[in-house]
Order: sequence, then structure tokens, then C-alpha cells
Amino acid sequence: MSERQQQGGDVVTDLAGEQRPPSLDLRTDLPHPARMYDYYLGGKDNFPSDRAAAAQVVKLLPSTPAGCRANRRFLGRAVRLAVDRGIRQFLDIGTGIPTADNTHEVAQAAAPEARVVYVDNDPIVLAHARALLTSSPQGRTAYVDADFRDPDAVLAAPAVRDILDFDQPVALLTVALLHFFQDADGPYELVRRYQSALPSGSVHILSHGTGETMDPAVAESVMRTYAEVGLKMVSRTKAEVERFFPGWELVEPGVAPVNRWRADGNPEDLALSPAEAAGYGVVAVKP
Repeated sequence: MSERQQQGGDVVTDLAGEQRPPSLDLRTDLPHPARMYDYYLGGKDNFPSDRAAAAQVVKLLPSTPAGCRANRRFLGRAVRLAVDRGIRQFLDIGTGIPTADNTHEVAQAAAPEARVVYVDNDPIVLAHARALLTSSPQGRTAYVDADFRDPDAVLAAPAVRDILDFDQPVALLTVALLHFFQDADGPYELVRRYQSALPSGSVHILSHGTGETMDPAVAESVMRTYAEVGLKMVSRTKAEVERFFPGWELVEPGVAPVNRWRADGNPEDLALSPAEAAGYGVVAVKP
């Protein structure tokens, strides 16, 4: 571990390791998945185009905001499980707009020395990164402006290599990310590339939208609504989600609705049906 790794602090960098301010060239006239998700969670970092598109989805699936909140609680439970397993390093790809209980907040609340690198290639996310990057004094938190579809560049990014030690277990997070990638985009192959870089004992925390648990007509309408506003989504079945983990050990209960995965008695989770949650969660361990 380098001297910089041993010091607490925050940084926003591009792939070359250069610190830079976020671009202000943001399109607010078109709906954006990160801002729609922010709206579902009750955030304020969204615009009329996002709210209009989100309202169409909620009309079809009224439980969407509750399902998104359940997804955030799944992230928290999964991160705490990783900490309980002794993991102190987290690579969170597709982090989205900062909101409550971010990965570093959950991890560092349990282990102040935890180190977290966030990766996203979205200008709206980068514009909020400095608000997100408030590390504990003992830990490190960084944000890398990079694309999930370029795993070699992400894994070689200076901030990733400076903060994370790939000789020790790492928790990889792809939470509410992969349903934005069609099969033609090669999501399984991309995930394999990230997984192959992780040492034994690492974990992969994943959540993924699904229409498998709901009325097929409703699921089709939701996907079509996203497509009509220029946002392609894909629903995957439980079996298709399991395909992301060949040879890995799925932590009990395996692939499960996000609100049922190691549920901790939260009333909102208990009130949601799998159809209303509309998403699977899973944590897997590399042997």
C-alpha cells in the first residue's frame, strides 16, 4: 500500500489520474436514468423531463419508488455483510447520483478504514461527486470518471490502483446497473473481466431489475415506456442473473427479490411483494 493509500482523503479524477471539475454541459431536456432514480428516491437532483418520464413509469407500476428504496436498503445490507467478512475495499461501478447511505458511508460506519472507489461516466453524477466524497479520516474515497464498458481502462485507472490493493479481497458493486445493458452489449463478458481481476475471497454485490415476478403485460409496458423516452432497459430472469456468477458461491438466499434478500424487518420491505419490488439482489463470493 502506498503512502497515499494510508492517508484519509477524497479525490475526483479521470482515467489519466488528473483531477478536474465536472462538465457543466448537461442535457436537462431529456430524461436521464440517474435523475429518474433520484426522483424515485425523493431527491431534488432532477428536472421536468425526468419527472415526466418517471411519472409514466409510476402510473404503470405505482410501487416503483418503494422498490427503489428497497434496492438502496439491499445495498446497505450487502455492504455490511462484506464488512463482516473482513473486506475493507469497495469498487462501486455505476454509482449514480449521491443519496443517503452511499457505499462509503455504510462501509466506513462499520469500518472507518474502509476504502471506496466509485466509477461512473455520467456528467450529472460527476457534477455531484464532491458532495458524495466525504470520507472518514481513516479511510479513502475516490471517484473515477470512466465507462463500465471499458474494464481494462477502469481497472488500470490511477485512483483505482492507488486506493485498492488487488492482492486483498475487494467488493465489486454493480447495483441497478446491468439492466441498462442489452445482451448485444456483452454484459456477461464485461462482468467476467472485472471478476477475473479480483482475488479469492472477493465478493460481487449485484442488483438487477426484473419483470419476471410481475404481470407480463405490465413488465412489457414499463420497458416500452423507458424505450419511448430513449432509455433502453432489459428485464432478466432469476436464471439469467445467476449466469453472472459461474463458479462463484452465492451467499444465502442466493438470487432473491431485493426486499427479501436477508430482510431485516423493515416495514416497507415487508409490505412489498416481489412483483412490486421488481428487482433481484445477490451477493456472490469468489472461491
